[in-house]
Amino acid sequence: MSDIVTERSNGILRVQFNRPERKNAMTGAMYTRLADIFNEAAEDGETRVVLWHSAGDTFSAGNDVGDFLKNPPRPGEIPQASLMDAFVRFEKPIVVAVQGAAIGGGTTMLTHCDFVYAGESARFKLPFIDLALVPEFGSSYALPARIGHLRAAEMFLLATPFDAARASELGLVTRVVPDSELLPTATATAQKLAAKPAGAVRAHKRLLRRASIGELSAAIAAENQEFGQRLRSAEAKEAFAAFLEKRPPNFTHTVPPIAAE
Repeated sequence: MSDIVTERSNGILRVQFNRPERKNAMTGAMYTRLADIFNEAAEDGETRVVLWHSAGDTFSAGNDVGDFLKNPPRPGEIPQASLMDAFVRFEKPIVVAVQGAAIGGGTTMLTHCDFVYAGESARFKLPFIDLALVPEFGSSYALPARIGHLRAAEMFLLATPFDAARASELGLVTRVVPDSELLPTATATAQKLAAKPAGAVRAHKRLLRRASIGELSAAIAAENQEFGQRLRSAEAKEAFAAFLEKRPPNFTHTVPPIAAE
C-alpha cells in the first residue's frame, strides 16, 4: 500500500501518511508525492480544503535518515524543495491533526497549515542541530516571527522538546484535544470550511499571508542552499552514522576551519 493515501469526499481531500511501521518518517519519494498531491489539489475545482493526518501513533518522525543516506540528493537539490514550493503557492485551507511525535519536518511542515489540532499525546522536537543540519520549510523565519528569537533559539539550537500544552501556549497549534477527539475535531473544521464560499476562503488566506509570503520565500531559498551544503558536510556524515549506529556523535574532528580574513 502507498506511503500516502488520499480520498476526496464532499469537497474535502483527506491526505494520510501511511507508514506507521516507520513512524511515518518521510522519504524523498514521499516529499515528491506530497508536493504532487498539493499541486493537483490546487488546480482541482472540487477540492475546497485539505484534511491531513497520519496512521498509527506518530504524526511523523521527520526525515528518514536511512533513505537520505541511500538516496543522497544531488548538489543544489533537496527532495523537500518541491513540497515547500507547493505549500507557498497553495491558497486553500489545510487542516491537520497531530498525534504522538512530530519531529523535525513533522513540526516545520505544520507552519504552513491553517488549523493545527494537537492530541494530548503530541510531542514536538526540532533536532536539526543534532544531525548537523539547519531548519527547513521556512521555519527559520516562521518560528521566530511567531514566538520570538529567544524561544526559537531554544528550540533550534538546543533541540529542546516540548509537549502539546507548550505548543498551545506558544501559539503553534490551534487547540489541544483528547486523542480520541482529535480526528473528529479536525474533520468538523474541514467540513465547516468546505461549506463556505471557496473563492472568499482563498482570498482570506491570500490576505492573511500577504505580509509574510516574501520573507517566507526568501527564508526557504536560503535554507535550501544551506541544507544542501550541510548534507554533504563531514559533520552531517558523522551525525547520520551515529544515528544509525545508535551511538553519541563525535564532532571533535569535524569542526570546519575558520576562514582567513
